[in-house]
Amino acid sequence: MRRSGVLVVSATKAEAVHVPSEFEVLITGIGKVSAAVAVASALADYPRTDKPLVVNIGTAGALYEHHSGLFTPSTVLNHDISGDAIRALGHEVADLLALPDGDGSVLATGDLFVSDAGVRDVLARRADLVDMEGFAVAYASARGGARCRLVKHVSDTADDSALDWPARIDASARELGRWLAAL
Repeated sequence: MRRSGVLVVSATKAEAVHVPSEFEVLITGIGKVSAAVAVASALADYPRTDKPLVVNIGTAGALYEHHSGLFTPSTVLNHDISGDAIRALGHEVADLLALPDGDGSVLATGDLFVSDAGVRDVLARRADLVDMEGFAVAYASARGGARCRLVKHVSDTADDSALDWPARIDASARELGRWLAAL
């Protein structure tokens, strides 16, 4: 039996392989555009007054060496959009979202796969973790009238260790599955 009221969203099947069977799972593909389109399409299939809790699970790069384990960010930012420049031109842009029930951490989302320590260090001025879908999932959820939680497991330190990501996915997927089982 599927657990009603929760939609688990993951970029890849590998990250969702240990999701308990009672949850509905949406695999979006990698990147912000794929994630936003998939979540918006899925939410359109739900009645306007009965949207699920969207739980985005996945791996993340730690922007600080001491970060490890599981995080539920309180803030997510779109790190590769020129928000300040767009606002200076007189247009509003959403590039930062607050999330309820978070742990105080900040997640930076962008389409850049961060595997360079220099890029990591620049992002560390603004965030704790980096991924490629979280902001898009949270934004599409908000626009679609659904609550959203982000749950990220550190798979690497957003430097050349990120290139070993495929070998580390299963360990992260197991931790994400355990978190969902306790939900």
